[in-house]
Amino acid sequence: RNRSRRRNMRIAEINRKTNETDISLKLNLDGKGISKIDSGCGFLDHMLTLFASHSRFDLCVKCVGDMNVDAHHTTEDIGICLGKAFAEALGDKKGIKRYGSMILPMDEALILSAVDLSGRSCLGFSLDIPTAKVGDFDTELVKEFWLAFVREAKCSLHIKKIDGKNTHHIIEGAFKATARALSEAAMIDERFADEVPSTKGVL
Repeated sequence: RNRSRRRNMRIAEINRKTNETDISLKLNLDGKGISKIDSGCGFLDHMLTLFASHSRFDLCVKCVGDMNVDAHHTTEDIGICLGKAFAEALGDKKGIKRYGSMILPMDEALILSAVDLSGRSCLGFSLDIPTAKVGDFDTELVKEFWLAFVREAKCSLHIKKIDGKNTHHIIEGAFKATARALSEAAMIDERFADEVPSTKGVL
């Protein structure tokens, strides 16, 4: 019963307003992959929707940003909010698996994502993206999104392209693989439900 109650509390809500973006975000780590995304950027909406679906996290995002400039602030600031929510929802991290990884094929693209919910922020990003844009979205913002996320989530995340030529497939594969890796890492391991998975005793 205690374990179930703790799981049900793995929810966080973040509201963040700057001169560039106004964001409200809600995350449930023990959801069903339900999402409601309105970032103002169609491609980012697509990525966040499939992120929720593949992680099985429930995710609601509403962002009003300076899209008249470009998608940079919107993308980075949503990454910040998602990272903050993820860290808050994890709480003391008791019982989590801590590590997660996925090698995911997306047509010709093959993407590796591996995560350690270590309490330390590190991004290893080896995602060679062939084109500067996909639709109206600047593809360099993919790195900015995950960099913002890991800084706030305080995790080590490695995303690596093993193969791939199509820009859309590569980026989509990265979001799907990372969603599944994060889902695995955040999962409660019933064998160690009351333990922090570290010899330090804290993460």
